[in-house]
Amino acid sequence: MSDRLFRLMEHHQKLDRLLSEARQRRWIDPLEILKLKKMKLAVKDRLAAAMGRRATSA
Repeated sequence: MSDRLFRLMEHHQKLDRLLSEARQRRWIDPLEILKLKKMKLAVKDRLAAAMGRRATSA
């Protein structure tokens, strides 16, 4: 696994953890949740693209 893929996966997991924490707070901020979801999706898309490039080059 390349270093870039590993960092993207770590970032995705961190965003997932932050999203869980934001949902468990007493006062939920819908804008924060929306922002975290968009960031997580963007990282997921970058991961998929990187894995696709890696699969075609192998």
